[in-house]
Amino acid sequence: MKRMVQIPYELEQEEDGTWGAHAVFPNGGAHGVGQTPDEAVADLHEAVTLVLEEIGLPSVLTIVQDVA
Repeated sequence: MKRMVQIPYELEQEEDGTWGAHAVFPNGGAHGVGQTPDEAVADLHEAVTLVLEEIGLPSVLTIVQDVA
């Protein structure tokens, strides 16, 4: 059985010109780096896949926070 998992991430250019992609989710997180935004996201995808293989799929992937 396949499950689709959507994990939000942030993409930012580092001071040295490389790109970083960062995702945080329940029970884990992952980071990817690359010379371009596409490379960073591809690296992040690999990292997320490895983390999920190791820890399994979180039961909840969405966190709703009430801001007063």
